[in-house]
Amino acid sequence: MKSKGHLLHIAVALAVVLVAFLITNSMENRYYYKASYVVLQYVVLATAWNILGGYTGYVNFGTAAFFAMGSYTAVALIKLWKPPLYVLLVAGGAVSGLLGLGIGYLTLRLRGVFFSIATLALAVVLQMFMTNWEFVGGGAGTAILKPRSVPFFSNYDEFLFFVMASLAVAAVFVAWLIENSWVGRGMAAIRDNEEAAECMGVPILKLKLFATTVSGAMMGIAGAPFSYFVVFIEPSSAFHLDYAVNSLAMPMVGGTTTWLGPLIGAVLVGTAQQIATVTLSAEMNLLIVGSLLVGFVVFAPEGLVGLFRKLRGRAMGRSA
Repeated sequence: MKSKGHLLHIAVALAVVLVAFLITNSMENRYYYKASYVVLQYVVLATAWNILGGYTGYVNFGTAAFFAMGSYTAVALIKLWKPPLYVLLVAGGAVSGLLGLGIGYLTLRLRGVFFSIATLALAVVLQMFMTNWEFVGGGAGTAILKPRSVPFFSNYDEFLFFVMASLAVAAVFVAWLIENSWVGRGMAAIRDNEEAAECMGVPILKLKLFATTVSGAMMGIAGAPFSYFVVFIEPSSAFHLDYAVNSLAMPMVGGTTTWLGPLIGAVLVGTAQQIATVTLSAEMNLLIVGSLLVGFVVFAPEGLVGLFRKLRGRAMGRSA
C-alpha cells in the first residue's frame, strides 16, 4: 500500500507537468514558455539542493557555483563544437558532479555553518575565475545564438520548456528513488545524528560524497541550457544570488524531509515570483522569498508537507 501511495504521488507530479505543458502549448505568447521554464528550472535546483541540504542535513550556499559550471561548460562546448543539447546536458552534469565530488571530499569534514561558508566561498572563487576567462566571454559576457528551429516544435523556447519539464520530472523521480532506498535512510540517519549513524555502521563519508555529487550534477544539468535560454550570458547572471536563495528557500517552504516538498515550494514560490515580476517588479522576488522563508521558519518549520501531516494527525486523533 505504501509503494502504491508513492507511485500515486509520482503520477500526480507527472500529470501536473503534462497539464502545464498542454496549457502553455495552447498559448502563442512566448513569455509563458519562459516563465514556466524558470519555475521548472527551480524545481530541478530545489530538488537537487534538498538531496544534500534536506536529506543529509548539510546546508549548501553554493548552488550558483554548480549551476554556473553547467552553464559555462555548455558555453565552452558551443564555442568549440556546437554539439546538440543532450551533449551539453551530459557534459554540464558531469563537470558539476565532479566538482561536487571534489568539493565534498575537501569540505565535508566541516560541519554546520563552516560547511555552508565553504560552499559560498566556492561560488565567489569560481565567479572570479569565469570573470577572467576570456574564452567564454570574461566579465563582458558573450552572446550565444540559439538554433533557429528544432523538429516537432514551433520555436526553440517551446523546445527548451519541454526539455526543462523532462528534467524536472527526472529530478523528482531521482529524489523519490533516493528517499525510498537504503541510501535515503542512511542520509536521514546522518541528518538526525551523524555520530550515532557512524556508530551504527552507516558509511557516512560515502553517502555524503554521493549526495554532493548527485546534487551538483543535477544543478549542472539545470544550468546547461541556460545560455540558450538567456542568449547572452555573463558571470553576474550565471552566478546570481537568486539561485542560492531560492534553492534553499523553496524546499524549506515545501518541506525538506521529503521529495514532494521542493516540488511544492518551487511551484508556489516560483509562480509567485513570475507574477510579481510582471505585475510589480523583478526586485520584489527576493522580498517575497525572504518573507515566506521567515514566516515558515517561525510558524511552520517543517514546511507545507510537515504542516499538512501535523494537521492530518490531529484530525485522525480527534476522530479516534
